[in-house]
Amino acid sequence: MISVWEVVITVLLFVWVIFVAEVLTRKLYGFLTGLGLEHHVAVYYNRKIIHILTGGMVAFLVPFIFKTPIFPFAMAMLLAVFLYVPHRRGKLMYWFQTEENAYEVSFCIMWGVVISLGWLISSGESFWYGVLPVIFMSVGDAITGIVRNILYKRRTKSWWGNLAMASFSIPTGAFLGVAGIIAGATASFIEHFESNPIDDNITVPLSSFLILVLARVFAPWLLSF
Repeated sequence: MISVWEVVITVLLFVWVIFVAEVLTRKLYGFLTGLGLEHHVAVYYNRKIIHILTGGMVAFLVPFIFKTPIFPFAMAMLLAVFLYVPHRRGKLMYWFQTEENAYEVSFCIMWGVVISLGWLISSGESFWYGVLPVIFMSVGDAITGIVRNILYKRRTKSWWGNLAMASFSIPTGAFLGVAGIIAGATASFIEHFESNPIDDNITVPLSSFLILVLARVFAPWLLSF
């Protein structure tokens, strides 16, 4: 049953995400460019900060707040529309969006879909089967992006970034046992590859989620619960 508490928390979390996207990162863009960073470098830092402070933080809170994925899914889809409209209208939020791609839209869609599927495959017992892959996408991918930005000052793929992601994703995955460790390692490897329009916001959560699903079905002893 949907509670008033879930409605209130959903609104608060939605406001937080909008604040980070519309206010905090716009201010940060001005600060970073004021320090002499090029536009694309500041934009890339902002994208990864949004990954962590919205996608990562909210995903972590989901299992402690929600009883069903209804509100998380609805919030994610609404945010996907919110982020797609500027691309459609040609009026980008320049401090974190780019003309080259709309990967932030696929991020929101996958966030909602994977968390919802995780809850469904566990028969409503746990959100973690979906939340963990989303954390790999949100925080792990952000770490590899930040490392790459520091090293190369542009959006590119680098095994150094993937190693940094693995240093986060593998121990984090241990929360779900051996299968979680394997999922974290796989996500860190898969992140290195993408082919537009299939980006790592799709491949990272899907690949790690698939591993957890297979473990639940065929090797439950590899999972901690």
